[in-house]
Amino acid sequence: MAVSLSKGQKISLTKENAGLKNLLVGLGWDEAKKSGGFLGLFGGGPNIDCDASAILLKDGKFVSKHDLVYFGNLKHVTGAVTHLGDNLTGQGDGDDEQIVIDLSKLPAEYDRIVIVVNIYDCINRKQDFSMIKNAFIRIVDGSTNQEMARYNLSENYDGLTAMIFGEIYRHGNEWKFGAIGQGTNDASLKTLIQRYE
Repeated sequence: MAVSLSKGQKISLTKENAGLKNLLVGLGWDEAKKSGGFLGLFGGGPNIDCDASAILLKDGKFVSKHDLVYFGNLKHVTGAVTHLGDNLTGQGDGDDEQIVIDLSKLPAEYDRIVIVVNIYDCINRKQDFSMIKNAFIRIVDGSTNQEMARYNLSENYDGLTAMIFGEIYRHGNEWKFGAIGQGTNDASLKTLIQRYE
């Protein structure tokens, strides 16, 4: 049974699952209805292209461009983190993008994997997270397909263009997941990463 988390809550992923190796991180969102009356039916602008990324940190720091797994670099050099591909519209039910993590392949110097989502080309497209609804992150045991934790982002994110959804991190001998849900006004993934340098 999945634990439903609220902002700031943390949960141990390995305490009850000692042999846990494979995680699937599922992220989803829907585009909020466009306003604009009759003309709004025909779309008032491009679809919102949200991009999920995994930022791998060593001692809490981002030290190499190779430690970013996103649509432009789908697999980490260690093979421990794999992005399953870019969804350009967020349409459809279930996960929009998925990231697979093999904890057994992750070298010990990596202590944290931060999962973020940013809106592609948000400045030119004049888009922000107020145009997104039903955003969530969920953690699934990859070997059993059982959902372990889910965090629904329900706050008002008007004017914010990137989002730190959550993080998977080492705590002693355990792996934990923390629900963060922090919106930022970073205009690109590049500026978002600078928070961790």
